[in-house]
Amino acid sequence: MLFADDVMLVDESRAGVNRKLELWRRTLESKGFRLSRTKTEYMMCDFSATRHEGGDVSLDGQVVVQKDTFRYLGLMLQKDDDIDEDVRHRISAGWLKWRQASGILCDKRVPQKLKGKFYRTTIRPAMLYGAECWPTKRRHVQQLSVAEMRMLRWFCGHTRRDRVRNEVIRDRVGVAPIEEKLTQHRLR
Repeated sequence: MLFADDVMLVDESRAGVNRKLELWRRTLESKGFRLSRTKTEYMMCDFSATRHEGGDVSLDGQVVVQKDTFRYLGLMLQKDDDIDEDVRHRISAGWLKWRQASGILCDKRVPQKLKGKFYRTTIRPAMLYGAECWPTKRRHVQQLSVAEMRMLRWFCGHTRRDRVRNEVIRDRVGVAPIEEKLTQHRLR
């Protein structure tokens, strides 16, 4: 391996993480590489609610920063095993794609069915990346649905004050509810 950007070390104890981290550092340095002390961080997950030994995770005598969440391979991991941050991150990714394509999506000359197809092929996959293994709760599905309907209403030129039903807007653009797509992703 010549270059590794994201590496995750897992162990059941801090002492084990310290051993693995030191071994990783020595191995990299023996090959002429350096392990970034400023970018190295750790997260302790305690899913069983048992107490673990105290102490810090350290790298070559320097204490490693502890985080409650971090990004790994495009997913947001949380120490409490929830997906709130990941859902927010995916909705933000969808809005980022939306802003990049707003010139097309807000153009009144572009047919709404074409806008819907663009949404289905570009924006929705950004919002549902990694959703196959999400343990979703009703509030997560609601957050995704609200974001989706805001996008669909926006490019149809409607606001909630226009009192146009969601089903009518979905029918105009040819987009199924995101809840159905979330279920399909899981069953795939």
